[in-house]
Amino acid sequence: MNYGICNLSVVAVRKYDEHESEQINQLLFGEHFIIQNQIGEWIEIENPFDNSKGWINSSQCTYINKEEYDAICKRDIFIAKDYIDFVFDNENNLIPISVGSNLPHFSHKLLKINNQSYKYEGEVVRFAQKDKSELVNNAYAYLNSPFLWGGKSPMGIDASGFTQMVYKLNGIKIPRRADEQAKLGDVLSFIEESEPGDLAFFDNEEGEIVHVGIILSDNYIIHSHGKVRIDMIDHSGIYNLDTKRHSHKLRVIKKIC
Repeated sequence: MNYGICNLSVVAVRKYDEHESEQINQLLFGEHFIIQNQIGEWIEIENPFDNSKGWINSSQCTYINKEEYDAICKRDIFIAKDYIDFVFDNENNLIPISVGSNLPHFSHKLLKINNQSYKYEGEVVRFAQKDKSELVNNAYAYLNSPFLWGGKSPMGIDASGFTQMVYKLNGIKIPRRADEQAKLGDVLSFIEESEPGDLAFFDNEEGEIVHVGIILSDNYIIHSHGKVRIDMIDHSGIYNLDTKRHSHKLRVIKKIC
């Protein structure tokens, strides 16, 4: 079995092994993975953080051996907290990285991928569960990020990517897709029972979970729809404050933490 790690800012993870294929996810800098298959220049990967799978171009990552993969898995995860910042390699080349990126082997402003050392001077957070109130602060950091199917960076993020990254910054692992996230936690019968940081899920006419957002106080919700935005939520669903009509039908509210 082979292994790799993302050494670029962000890499598209595609449904099939071609550039024209749908982007279903992204890798951020520092995320490591298992290589399941290879077809030409394309590799099928599994991200151990959430067990998500997809295809990336092999030119957009670097390979690591099993010892390095195991070492990364055993160490604490340190995460970049700044919206956008840079890492510097030994020759002072810059690589931009976004909030939520991993910093392998991080210590005293230094990190390492294989034999390449990098310096990072931005804000860092260790992956460990924090107070629930921090979820809302993390969510606000993504406000006005444009919607991008499969995205999970401030330069483009979808609904479930948004909730996953906000929870990651709070030290909680949740799956990549909204329908998988909806399987977690405890059901709340009424909006009034919810707390800021709880997740609200929305379905389509076929009853499939297709959207997710984070509950705020006073019947507001933050979610990625066109952009990361704040709207109202009631027992029917999301009430878009711009269009003055409901945009998503509420299915369930879940308390994850």
